Amino acid sequence: MAPPATGRCFRSTRRVRLADADPDRRLRLDALARLLQDLGNDDMADAGLDPSSPWVARRTVVAARRWPTLGDRLVLATWCGALGPRWAERRTSVGEGALEVASLWVHLGPGDRPAPLPDDFVAAYGEAAAGRTVSARLRHRAGPGPAAEARPWPLRSADLDVLGHVNNAATWQAVEDELWRRGVVPGRAELEYREALDPGDDVVLRSEPGEGGLRIWLTVGDEVRASATVVPIAG
Repeated sequence: MAPPATGRCFRSTRRVRLADADPDRRLRLDALARLLQDLGNDDMADAGLDPSSPWVARRTVVAARRWPTLGDRLVLATWCGALGPRWAERRTSVGEGALEVASLWVHLGPGDRPAPLPDDFVAAYGEAAAGRTVSARLRHRAGPGPAAEARPWPLRSADLDVLGHVNNAATWQAVEDELWRRGVVPGRAELEYREALDPGDDVVLRSEPGEGGLRIWLTVGDEVRASATVVPIAG
C-alpha cells in the first residue's frame, strides 16, 4: 500500500545504530519494532494526541525487499491503513520501500480492556484510512506439533513495558534469536499475540521448520501466548 494521497502521513528519518544491528550488520526485527513504536509515538504527538495513551500490538507483518544495514539513514513514512471498532492498522514504509510493515494495534481503556477508538484519533487518521476496515481476527491457527524443538525463554525485567507486560520489541527478540540459530534472514515475518506475557511466566520457545518457512511459538504451559511465521528472503 502506497502512502495516502490525502490524509495524514507522518514522515521522519532514523539511522541504523550499533545497538540495532546483528553480527552481519542487518537491522534486527526487534530494533525495527522499537523504531516503529517511537515513530508512532512521535506521529501521535505531532497530531496533538497523547502519545502515552495505551495501545497493545495484536499482529505485525514485515515484508522485506532488502534489509537496511548498520549506518543506513532510513527515510520513514507512516499512516493509518484501516480502522476497526477498537483497533487500527498502522502502515509504515522503511528505507523508501526496503521494508513494508503493517501493524494492528488495539486501543485500551479502563482496566486495560479494549475500548472504542477515541473521536480525536478517528478525526486525525480517518481520512488516510479512506474507509478501509481491518479485522482483529488472528491468522495463526495451529500450535506446535510433537516434532517442534523446545527450549526455555526466561523473561527479564528489561522486557517489560509500562503496562507490566512483555514489550512487543522484546517478543521479536525471541524470533531474532531463533533466526540467528538457524541462519535464516527473514523475507516476510508475521508475529501475532493471543495473550500477554507477564512477569513470572515460565515461557518456552518452540520452533519447527515447514514447507512455508519457519514457525515459532512462545508458550506458557499448554497455552500459546505469541506465534510467528518467517519466510526466508529470496536469493
